[in-house]
Amino acid sequence: MANQVNEPLFSAKNRKLLTDPLNTSNPITVQVLGICSALAVTAKMKPAFVMTLSVIMVLAIANVVISLLRNGIPPRIRIIVQLVVIASLVILVDQVLKAYVYDVSRQLSVFVGLIITNCIIMGRLEAFAMGNKAWPSLLDGIGNAFGYGWVLIAVAFFRELLGSGTLWGYQVIPNVLYDIGYKNNGFMILPPMALIIVGAIIWIQRSRNKQLIEAH
Repeated sequence: MANQVNEPLFSAKNRKLLTDPLNTSNPITVQVLGICSALAVTAKMKPAFVMTLSVIMVLAIANVVISLLRNGIPPRIRIIVQLVVIASLVILVDQVLKAYVYDVSRQLSVFVGLIITNCIIMGRLEAFAMGNKAWPSLLDGIGNAFGYGWVLIAVAFFRELLGSGTLWGYQVIPNVLYDIGYKNNGFMILPPMALIIVGAIIWIQRSRNKQLIEAH
């Protein structure tokens, strides 16, 4: 990929690195990557939000590190180097979560560790950071992590609201509705419902953007 020369920090090209993953090149809804965590950690908004922050930190920093090291990494061991960088960052994030938000860390369980093999992160390191300078790589990492994160949070919003009657752990559906017979939909907190909601988001997105339909 071509390196950027004397390009403004927030040129149109660089801004697209932040904005395209939110919609037209979203890693979940367009590239269909990172689906496992979308199913596993979105029963509640808090774990989904913490997972989003974790991926932002890991992907943004990993992209920059690999970009800075790219010219010195032998091609035959580039995947190993990328995994070492990602694993180091994930271990650091995991320890911070255990220190400051232990309850959420327990809810996320093994899924924080699985960030190491998240195909979104490996894909961006290989496809972008290995061929671009540090600043564009940082923007690409942040953009793709936010694109991943907003889908997680949107799915968690509906699952927690309709499945538990709460948001961020606080009850938002008034007791009066329960008194007249309203019941939480237990199916919403099961993994299949996450897949259905992701499918609905994909349908809405592509119905509003004909370019995505033509491209697929």
